[in-house]
Amino acid sequence: MTQIPLTEPADARPSESTTRGATVWLTGLPSAGKTTLARAVGVRLERAGRRVEVLDGDDLRGHLTSDLGFTREDRDTNVSRVGYVARLLARNGVVVLVPVIAPYAEARDRVRAEHEADGADFVQIHVATSLDVCAERDVKGLYAKQRAGELHGLTGVDDPYEIPERPDLRLDTAGRSVDESAAHVLALLRERGVA
Repeated sequence: MTQIPLTEPADARPSESTTRGATVWLTGLPSAGKTTLARAVGVRLERAGRRVEVLDGDDLRGHLTSDLGFTREDRDTNVSRVGYVARLLARNGVVVLVPVIAPYAEARDRVRAEHEADGADFVQIHVATSLDVCAERDVKGLYAKQRAGELHGLTGVDDPYEIPERPDLRLDTAGRSVDESAAHVLALLRERGVA
């Protein structure tokens, strides 16, 4: 993994001819900060003139994947469907930010391989916020429900989360502002010619 300078070049705005899309897949535990980070990066990319779409896992579970539960098979199907939509958008010049837990490495690797086979850029970011910090944030109250015995199969607690072995960027949001975290992602995307 390379170190990326966080300073933004004076002319960070892409030319009008820039149409290179990419899927930026943000994986991590519940309450790691994936969606907050995706939205912050999305705003900055839009300001720079890029076409952006955020495919949030929670939003999609109310629509595209509302028929799925949380078994391993269903989770893998969820990742596959979201990956397919992201790939279609990415190959048409959209920067697609995908904050989805995606707990299993095999499913994530399959999505990357499908992007590569289709000539679409794929960037994987592990939002590596610790379980303790995620449980402290508990944005949706999932950890409290799990502790109270009201929820079973919580990723990273009583259901597996396979940590990415070689993400393009590993980013712990604890102790970092949203702006600082977004700057790390944008620096990587500039290095890849996407931002």
